[in-house]
Amino acid sequence: MNIALLIILAFLLLSIFLGIRSSKGKDMNLEQWTVGGRGFGAIFVFLLMAGEIYTTFSFLGGSGWAYGKGAPALYVLIYITLSYVLSYWLLPEIWKYAKENKLMSQSDFFVSKYKSPSLGILAALVGVVSMIPVIVVQLKGLGIIVSEASYGAISMSEAVWMGAISLTIYVMISGIHGSVWIAVIKDIMMVAIIGFLGIYLPIHYFGGFQPMFEAIDAAKPGFLKFPDQGLSVSWFISTVILLVFGFYMWPQVFSAVYSARSGKVFRKNAIISPLYTLMLLFVFFVGFTAILKVPGLVGADADLSLLRLSIETFDPWFIGIIGGAGLLTALVPGSMLLMSVATLLAKNVYKEFAPAVSDRHVVRLAKFLVPVIALIAVYFTLNGGETMSALILMGYSLITQLFPSLLFSLKKNNPINKYGAIAGIITGLFIVICITLSSSTIGTLFPSLPQAAKDLNVGIIALAVNFIVMITVSLAFRKHAVQLEPKSVNDI
Repeated sequence: MNIALLIILAFLLLSIFLGIRSSKGKDMNLEQWTVGGRGFGAIFVFLLMAGEIYTTFSFLGGSGWAYGKGAPALYVLIYITLSYVLSYWLLPEIWKYAKENKLMSQSDFFVSKYKSPSLGILAALVGVVSMIPVIVVQLKGLGIIVSEASYGAISMSEAVWMGAISLTIYVMISGIHGSVWIAVIKDIMMVAIIGFLGIYLPIHYFGGFQPMFEAIDAAKPGFLKFPDQGLSVSWFISTVILLVFGFYMWPQVFSAVYSARSGKVFRKNAIISPLYTLMLLFVFFVGFTAILKVPGLVGADADLSLLRLSIETFDPWFIGIIGGAGLLTALVPGSMLLMSVATLLAKNVYKEFAPAVSDRHVVRLAKFLVPVIALIAVYFTLNGGETMSALILMGYSLITQLFPSLLFSLKKNNPINKYGAIAGIITGLFIVICITLSSSTIGTLFPSLPQAAKDLNVGIIALAVNFIVMITVSLAFRKHAVQLEPKSVNDI
């Protein structure tokens, strides 16, 4: 057993200990397990939301895209920064409504706003289907990190199983409390490691940032510009818009929002968080450095660029620290995702068909579902070949279909009814799924369109059709919705 593997295992054991320890002295009822009793302050909420945003993708996928795609990788930096602007107004409204109505999940929000359990079930299923690819990304990233950083002493499949079992144990015991404790260590480690690598490696190999970019431009002319086709400027803009709209649509993000003690924390975080996003620049610098120093990584192997370059540069003990930090970037979001999927299925799907069951029964069912969901995620992790970025983009295309109905629900006089919301979401999902399964693009479907239109992200097209259908159906069923509207929440 090498020193790198020992350090990684030490991080794993520390995470399990903290995850279990965090539940001490707390009655793990549904509210404590899912939203931490709504008692987290600004720092914990910041760390939880950062944990959802800066994941293994930050470690591996960001550098992998810089390595394999060049300039288009900057979409990550842009959409996250713009999303914080949206959060300044959006999140306090969601938090306030959730607190007043004692909501515990994203699906609860749709049920309460549209007075429609059916819409709640649909939102829950959309959330579950969208989150599976993201859980796969975390497990895949964890497997890559542990396997590479241990110099092959642990295979990727063994690492995935270890990670899935660890997540399952502390999520079942501690829920969101385990995630927030581990998030504290994870963010300190990630900032230190990524900051160091992003500065040290370009200077070590090229003498600075400018010489590095000059060397890449000389070796691969045009690589640092947007291509004329494919990942072009129109793809970039449409992808950024899609991801900004979908940024806060993830169910686990709603759980983090509900856990806040006050709505003011989101406005403080919206001011600070864009500065934190600059850290991703250092991830890109690592990917750009690797282009000329570890060439030949293609397809999904591009995600290995950070680790392969680090292994060629540093001693094993430091690789162990990098591997430990990378491990934490998978555990925090992975635990929140597992908990959110389990809660949605137990509370917002099962309980709708068995309304007499108690919250304690729902918690037990949700905890039982955690290992089941983990097993499903492990299966797709070990049998899929997509790059991390491709999986993330697919999840975003699906979850963003909830955005139009959520946005209109915040209006005082919402012109959208449940029929329009359901029809719009289903239509958007249908378009995304059909085009994804057929591997079609706008260009292959409509070859006569201008190149800029052909390159649009398919998710933005589905979102536009979703919006049109939502408005049209709401107008068509306006009188019917008014006649059937319940007089109180108890009538739902």
